[in-house]
Parts: sequence; C-alpha cells; structure tokens
Amino acid sequence: MSKNKKDILTRDSILSGKIHEIVREEDSSMRLLTEEERKESLLSMFSDRKIDQDVWVFGYGSLIWNPAIHFERKDIMTIYGFHRKFCLKTYLGRGNKEAPGLVLALDHGGSCRGIAFKIPAKTAAHELEIIWRREMLSGSYIPKWLNGKIKGISVKALGFVINKQEDRYIGDLTDIETAALISKASGFLGTCSEYLINTSEHLEDLGIPDNKLSNLVKLL
Repeated sequence: MSKNKKDILTRDSILSGKIHEIVREEDSSMRLLTEEERKESLLSMFSDRKIDQDVWVFGYGSLIWNPAIHFERKDIMTIYGFHRKFCLKTYLGRGNKEAPGLVLALDHGGSCRGIAFKIPAKTAAHELEIIWRREMLSGSYIPKWLNGKIKGISVKALGFVINKQEDRYIGDLTDIETAALISKASGFLGTCSEYLINTSEHLEDLGIPDNKLSNLVKLL
C-alpha cells in the first residue's frame, strides 16, 4: 500500500497496471475483465470500431476531482435519463470485507449535473484506454453514450451506468442506511467518507450542488 493514499489513483498507476495489481492482492477472487474484454468493450462504443473523433466523457464522481486524463476542455454538463446515486457496494478501494463501502454510479431515471471532459481526436484512443482501465476493471458499470447539454447545446458523452445485474448493486437504501455504510468504510484509496465529501464539495464549488450528497454529508 502506498504511504500516501491520494497518490494511488494516478495516470501512471492506471497505465502501469499498478491499480490492477493492488486489486488482485486485496481480493484474488474478484473477477476482473481481461485486456481483450476491456478493449472490445471500448471499441464497441464506436460504429466503425475506430476512435478517430473528438470525444466527450462525463464525470459524476471522482472523475470530477481526479480525472487522471489529458483533455482539451471541460465544462458543466447535464445528462438526462440517469441520476447520481450511491448504489454500488465495494469491498475494495473505499471499503473492505468487514465494512463494505458504497461508491457512486449513474442509476436509471432523472438527470444529473457533472463535468464533461473533451478529448481531441488525436489523443482520444489513448486517453479512453486510461478511462477504461480505471472504470472497467470489472463488470460493475456499463459504458453508454449519454444524452445531455452543455450551455444549452445538445452533446453526447461517454459515461458509465450501473450494471443492475451485478450482485453488488444496491438500489433501495435510505439516506440514513447509506450514510451509516459510508461512515464506517475505508480501503486502499482512503475512506468512503472522504470520497463523499470530496465529490459534494467540488460540486458545490462548481455551482451545481447535489442536495442528496449534501444531506449525506450532514448525516455523517
């Protein structure tokens, strides 16, 4: 484990495979996607299986405050059809076997405000590989083209939606139950409380506060 938890989830550690190694050390039973599966997942998002266009990526959680990618521009984006929710149980990263944590995902229904990152065509393939290595470690998320708006202009952005078939999906917790799990959990990336507070504070700083997250912070 790194002596500084904040230095673990970096561009270099993702590219080098260090994050994958840590996950395997923490839980060798966890089913991780193979390199081939991950590559196929990424290429399948493009009709001609070529990544040769500018791409927007939507961040709703830790990507907002730790994107770990190089991008040309970022802006506030509202996406429709999905909302931000603590609905994915985790035994790694922000939780452990004794005290599992919760991390955010996009669940069906409603809308969500976050940050969209524009990656230029010339670097899109490489930067999206980093995103996929980070978000698609396992089958917890489903990559999807999201419909949204930036400054009133319609934009499509890649994002990651919860896989409801995952046994770690939790869709019916109350705020009190959610806060109770978050308050006790920690893992190699730090505490679950830190993850919640960082996301909530950054959204407030951007002028797009999430009242649900703010309430969870108060409940802590």
